[in-house]
Amino acid sequence: MNDWEVYAIKYADRNTRTRVDSFIFDDNHDAPHAMDYFMWLLRQGDEVILVDTGYESDEATARGRPIRLEPVAALAPFGVDPSDVSDVIVTHLHYDHAGGLHLFPNATLHMQAAEMAYASRPCMCHETLRMPFTANHICEVVKRLYSGKVAFYDGEAEIADGVTVHRIGGHSRGLQCVRVRTQAGWLVLASDAAHFYENILARKPFPIVVDLQEMLEGFDTLERLASSPQLIIPGHDPLVRAFFPTVLADHIHRLDIGPTKEVVR
Repeated sequence: MNDWEVYAIKYADRNTRTRVDSFIFDDNHDAPHAMDYFMWLLRQGDEVILVDTGYESDEATARGRPIRLEPVAALAPFGVDPSDVSDVIVTHLHYDHAGGLHLFPNATLHMQAAEMAYASRPCMCHETLRMPFTANHICEVVKRLYSGKVAFYDGEAEIADGVTVHRIGGHSRGLQCVRVRTQAGWLVLASDAAHFYENILARKPFPIVVDLQEMLEGFDTLERLASSPQLIIPGHDPLVRAFFPTVLADHIHRLDIGPTKEVVR
């Protein structure tokens, strides 16, 4: 059994947010609270699996949320040709996770059936629920489906030896986390099952939520799947860059060797 290398790739940030944007039931709601945006890359020898794709400049302009690096440029230090990427795990279909799907035209998309159903049902008539999605991203999945390049799962599934996905829900109906076998143990890419360390460590839910019970129970699932709480990687926390070493370029951090300092519980 070979272990996987795992990298967090930062492509954007939002530094004008406050804690009310990150936590329900927070007493210090108007204090600043920055957010980073990541993609993740798994590598084992010549095999590469991309987890989420970020979003590009057109989406950034439409939403008024600038990016620092286009997704393809963010991956450039790895020498990865987008046309050679064969597998993309889509944790969920929100714009910041699925906005670059079209940039990887030959990849099979791995996602939960519940997420596709949620993003294409009458509940999207509600603007509040529709807000994190972009129609073109959903249409890209449909086009990929009709070319035979979408694999749907219902709950838990193995993508490759040492890489599994697990439906969490909560933030979005078909949100899934990714469990990866690494030299440090079983590492869990939480994606938006925990935006920040504080979401899970203090059991503080994130405000964009479809099912609060699923979100809260998802915190328990993340802890069960990871070999250690130190190996749960939140989806948007700038602290990831403080805990894990920088490699290849300033925006890339290696996760599979474990944190360089303890994540305080």
